[in-house]
Amino acid sequence: MTPAASAPSPTFTGRPHDFDFLVGDPWQVRNRRLMQRHVGCTEWDAFEGTSTAWSHLGGMVSVDETVFAERGFSGCSVRTLDLAAGRWSIYWIDSRFGTLFTPVHGGFCGERGEFFGADEDGGRLVRVRFIWERLGPDAARWSQAFALPDGAWETNSVMDFQRGGQRIA
Repeated sequence: MTPAASAPSPTFTGRPHDFDFLVGDPWQVRNRRLMQRHVGCTEWDAFEGTSTAWSHLGGMVSVDETVFAERGFSGCSVRTLDLAAGRWSIYWIDSRFGTLFTPVHGGFCGERGEFFGADEDGGRLVRVRFIWERLGPDAARWSQAFALPDGAWETNSVMDFQRGGQRIA
């Protein structure tokens, strides 16, 4: 794994309150997951959820819970800011497993956040990339991509967030 492919640009930094855009009224979430990864699949599984978020410790900790009622599971993100490093760590906990997944690290440049890490997918080592896009006060997008050690990024999960009681198209 090359460091450049596993770390955000130095222009991406973490600051308190970066994730406060998630706090407030609940979000409606349209989740799309790639049916199969690393095989060139273009078929997506789509389902809805509801997400609520909180900010703690002066904006240095961000927590959200997303409930996917139709699928019978929930997920919780915990984000912590290392002030000295100017870097966020994002952890995921899935109610089906109850374990803390390996974190990704990064920050924001303007309205876009990039976060990178390493993990395993189906027993294979992968590079992981999360992208957060703040799309105004009532919309946001999160996406996840994996890359095999010498491969290209493949986006495998996208969550579109909408607030204000509107259904996501």
